[in-house]
Amino acid sequence: MNFSITQNGKELIEEKYNWDENTKTLSTNEDNLVLDFSEYDEVIFNTGDYCTFKTGNYCTFKTGNYCTFDIGDYCTFKTGNYCTFDTGNNCTFKTGNYCTFDTGFDCTFETGSDCTFDTSYNCTFTCKEKCVCIRRDIYEVIEIPENIRRDIYEIIEIPENKTIILNEYGIKGYTHQKRKIVIDSKEIEMSEESYQNLKNSFK
Repeated sequence: MNFSITQNGKELIEEKYNWDENTKTLSTNEDNLVLDFSEYDEVIFNTGDYCTFKTGNYCTFKTGNYCTFDIGDYCTFKTGNYCTFDTGNNCTFKTGNYCTFDTGFDCTFETGSDCTFDTSYNCTFTCKEKCVCIRRDIYEVIEIPENIRRDIYEIIEIPENKTIILNEYGIKGYTHQKRKIVIDSKEIEMSEESYQNLKNSFK
């Protein structure tokens, strides 16, 4: 299998990156890279800023800011700010601010502020302020003048600093993540609000 790494339109010289074929790990401090590993799964990337990735599935990314991803399923990200993601399903994201996501289902997001999510069902979000989710599996068709049909998708304003989980396929809305505590060897679930009230009662 082959891969390519270019920088500003030219092939990056091997002295500027390290590729471990055994662990499928790429390490570099360089910015402004285009990395095409589309024939590879399970690659680990450590890069700088302004990078663009094209990969297979089950990849792990630790990058800087302003990165763009066009990748498969079951991937894990730890990135900076201003990133754009076009991924498959079952991905986990831990990012900074101003990120845009276009993903499948069963994804987990832990982000900063001003993020927009274009997702499907069963996704989990923990965000700061000004984050919005558009659910592509929830929509209705309306007729507007001149016989034009328009799909209206569900738009969810994600609560600040609270973890929510989108409902199952085709079911509007979301639930708040439940907290779990153990009392007398029994596991008890409670809402975040109840958990915080209980926690504060011990202060």
